[in-house]
Amino acid sequence: MKQTLLVFFAIVLGVFFSADAVAQAPASGADAKGVIHVFNGKDMKGFYTFLKGHGRDVDPNKVFTVQDGMLHISGAEFGCVTSDQEFENFRLILEFKWGEKTCAPRENNARDSGLLVHSTGADGAYGGMWMHSIECQMIEGGTGDVLVVGDGSDAFSVTSPAAPEPQGDCPVYQPGGKPVTMHKGRVNWFGRDPEWKDEKGFRGKKDVEKPIGEWNLYECIADGDKLTVILNGVVVNECADVRPHKGRIQIQSEAAEVFVRRVDVIPLAGNPGARKP
Repeated sequence: MKQTLLVFFAIVLGVFFSADAVAQAPASGADAKGVIHVFNGKDMKGFYTFLKGHGRDVDPNKVFTVQDGMLHISGAEFGCVTSDQEFENFRLILEFKWGEKTCAPRENNARDSGLLVHSTGADGAYGGMWMHSIECQMIEGGTGDVLVVGDGSDAFSVTSPAAPEPQGDCPVYQPGGKPVTMHKGRVNWFGRDPEWKDEKGFRGKKDVEKPIGEWNLYECIADGDKLTVILNGVVVNECADVRPHKGRIQIQSEAAEVFVRRVDVIPLAGNPGARKP
């Protein structure tokens, strides 16, 4: 009888402490402060790869590797890494820098990549490379542009306050400007040089992006159907009526070498400070 009681209390205590441990554990891989480290700095866990012509998780030429705490993207093939999780209502923090190398067919063009949010649908649906999504552009001279990587329908769109004069076919973000809705194409960040050229090493007069080899802090606040894009502490673009406003995260491989050392997501729920630019 005594032994039976001891076993019973051991089970009760075990259940109690196990339940307490579950209650204390952060959900969805978040740390104690609620930050979800999508990139853990050690391996590709949390992401899968997708390359044009190869498909999912087939990377024979090691386009994507993890070394020295960084995700290294060689750019040698077109594609992306895609988060396993979907996210909605968040602040996304990405730290990246450009490498020296560029690849065919863009050896002499501006270094190019992109941070795609709200990615939905089939892998490779856009050009055999990416999911349909909303892109926070990463390109020399144009980091901070917002692109609709959609199918041309109302399911993918953004509305941005724009300056009176566009740059070519692209509206330019201007706080308080006339709202312009885009179902495809690009909304330029406010300081994009009107003389921008698609050439390697391009630097604009008002560029917020750091020079090659220096780390950039790139942030996206997805608050409902609003999207705020911040580069190195400066709000460079804003959109409303963003469709969709939930999905996976993709980081592009687009013929330029890129290093990423941080991909963190802070859910806005319970973190009111995360909404502030």
